[in-house]
Amino acid sequence: MVQAAKRNKIHKRISFTRTQALCSRPHIKGIVDKLTTRSPKKPNSATRHVAKVKLTNFKKVTARVPGCGYHCSKYNRVLVEGGRANDLPGVSYTLRRGVYDFSALIGKRKRRSIYGISRPADQISTHVRRCFRTPQQHAI
Repeated sequence: MVQAAKRNKIHKRISFTRTQALCSRPHIKGIVDKLTTRSPKKPNSATRHVAKVKLTNFKKVTARVPGCGYHCSKYNRVLVEGGRANDLPGVSYTLRRGVYDFSALIGKRKRRSIYGISRPADQISTHVRRCFRTPQQHAI
């Protein structure tokens, strides 16, 4: 009798997520505890920058620092989002650049081509972000 009751029991399916610490949120705020470097898994070789972050829900995670060059130190506020580093085991989170105390990309250049073609004479100004463009610049 007991086995028959167990057989008909409906089991609730637990949803799978790689980012449990976010608690079903797209981003979460955190404070940097430590900034270190790690070496990736077998076929790759480099030094990847990672940060140990204490989140506002009191969980601690390891997040990767994207891009090259950054201004971030201990006790800085950062925004953590999902997105794992494939060659770093245990790193399932990424820091968002340019939010809170974490700097945006430093000295990013707009590359024209691999052949070294210089910028045309009429385009003297540097790259303007889309949100700051005037209607005349949108037409170009």
